[in-house]
Amino acid sequence: MHHALRTTVPVAQTSRGGERQVGYLVLVPEGTDPAQLPGHAVPAALVPAPQGRTAQPTQPARDDALRIDRARHTVHVDGTELSLTYLEFELLAHLVAHPHRVHTREQLVAGVWGYGDHVGDGRTVDVHIARLRRKLGPAHRHRIVTIRRVGYKYEPQPAT
Repeated sequence: MHHALRTTVPVAQTSRGGERQVGYLVLVPEGTDPAQLPGHAVPAALVPAPQGRTAQPTQPARDDALRIDRARHTVHVDGTELSLTYLEFELLAHLVAHPHRVHTREQLVAGVWGYGDHVGDGRTVDVHIARLRRKLGPAHRHRIVTIRRVGYKYEPQPAT
């Protein structure tokens, strides 16, 4: 029984209107009542890729100091691998994939966490951003920029 509590099942979320949201996985404990899930969740293997949209790039995202490899689920800063949680990795990968773009907390919760109907104060995002900044270290924490009363953006290191 104890082992069953740690088991997770990958799912993909669709909206109530039927549009698929691609690239977002939510790890749900096995045996979770589907009524507790936001929207309508189905096993990821059963969701076909939508027409006209491309999958997440598998090539590593990088600037001069930061390298994100989605295929290996790793992040390196100045050549050193960071130890990130699943959500920290997804949050950083999302920000880096859209440099200079300001993301509201609500957009990040919907895009990274997959909760389209989330109503909250945004503190969850703030806490994860603070943890990411600590892990990026003093030389790179400023790459994640706070836009007061709006959200966050990623500023890549200028090419040298």
